[in-house]
Amino acid sequence: MSAREDILQLGQRIGTSIIGQEAMVERLLLGLLANGHLLVEGLPGLAKTRAIKSLAKNLDSELSRVQFTPDLLPA
Repeated sequence: MSAREDILQLGQRIGTSIIGQEAMVERLLLGLLANGHLLVEGLPGLAKTRAIKSLAKNLDSELSRVQFTPDLLPA
């Protein structure tokens, strides 16, 4: 299997747990291929954490998540 096919298959596996978020799955894969960090922002309930957990599970890797809320800002 070629690298392209592997990436497409990974996108499909992630897409099975996140329905209707094809653009986010594509951006997750682009961040992965660019060897960069990802900042996933959005409204509550848009499957951000589920997407990252699915990516980590499919890559057989560890998940590291930082929760940011406005109450953590300096006063």
